[in-house]
Amino acid sequence: MKTRCLIVDDEPLARELIRGHILKLENCEVVAECDNAMKAMEALRNHNIDLMFLDIKMPQMTGIDFLKTLRRPPKVIITTAFSQYALDGFELDVVDYLMKPVTFERFFKSVNKYFQSGRAETVEVDGGKGTSEDAFIYVKENKKVIKIYMKEIHFIEGLNEYIRIHTDNRRVVVKSSLQGIESKLPQEQFIRIHKSYIVSIPRIRAFNATTIELENAKLRIGRNYKNQVFSALHYRQDI
Repeated sequence: MKTRCLIVDDEPLARELIRGHILKLENCEVVAECDNAMKAMEALRNHNIDLMFLDIKMPQMTGIDFLKTLRRPPKVIITTAFSQYALDGFELDVVDYLMKPVTFERFFKSVNKYFQSGRAETVEVDGGKGTSEDAFIYVKENKKVIKIYMKEIHFIEGLNEYIRIHTDNRRVVVKSSLQGIESKLPQEQFIRIHKSYIVSIPRIRAFNATTIELENAKLRIGRNYKNQVFSALHYRQDI
């Protein structure tokens, strides 16, 4: 199956350039193109997108602000003429940050990086995305497949190319990305609070503007995740 790509850029020539680069790759296809964030949101609703090429400076909403609104974004490669947003992009776990004009050599390197990150996933089987007592996932640790029930998970910690799953009775280290396992977790039960943490919402005991408290841990809320955390917890900051 080909990698399904979405191009989001308000400049027609920039979209044309990225489209041309994608067409040179046999394992990628352009599913949709958009010139603003609102249309991109609609495209994400209507299509199963694997990889999004996202501009930053656009009308109505910047690419960075748009990305912050997405609870389950696809993999993202930023394309922009502005280098000052690189830190914001990487805090949101983008695959790469491309400076315009994007050469095919640099584009090809970024796409390879995307495929390499995908091969690192060892969350092998999704045992169910519901919030029932029996929902679970399978993960692979040291050549052994382990079954973990959703209700047992306290939080998941990112460790570069690995993640550490903190449960009731153990900590399991898996070769995967946070974004990879996040797609296998029910969004009603889990929330990304930081570039390095995913938390089980039922396990949250208390929180403030900067910190989430669990039974045995206090975790920092990333500044780019604060709004979505409060939204998921149904908390109004002005109360």
